[in-house]
Amino acid sequence: MNRDSISLLGLRVFAYHGVLEEEKSAGQEFVVDVTLHLDLTTPASSDDLYDTVDYGALAAAIHNRVAGEQWNLIERVADRVADLVMEDARVSAVEVRVHKPAAPISVPFDDVVIELRRSR
Repeated sequence: MNRDSISLLGLRVFAYHGVLEEEKSAGQEFVVDVTLHLDLTTPASSDDLYDTVDYGALAAAIHNRVAGEQWNLIERVADRVADLVMEDARVSAVEVRVHKPAAPISVPFDDVVIELRRSR
């Protein structure tokens, strides 16, 4: 795996994912972390946004995907985010973490996080 990376951490999205009807109707905040692995040699020397992944545009696209669709499981949310990131041929691998800090769990907890990795 390439050692160069771009990380987008703490992207907050209000969405309606979950198995329970109350999650689907009331919604809750999810937090998404994404690390893209790609060769940054060219943009480091060219200093041109065209040569790299525009993380501002990527953040908006991820936000739109997570907020605009609805799934039962955060595993599916992470998979759909990974699919979106991997659409860019420059990305050799991606790691996605989806946090569900307000998950309906009956005991005290800090966070629920799933993480997945995809690569070419």
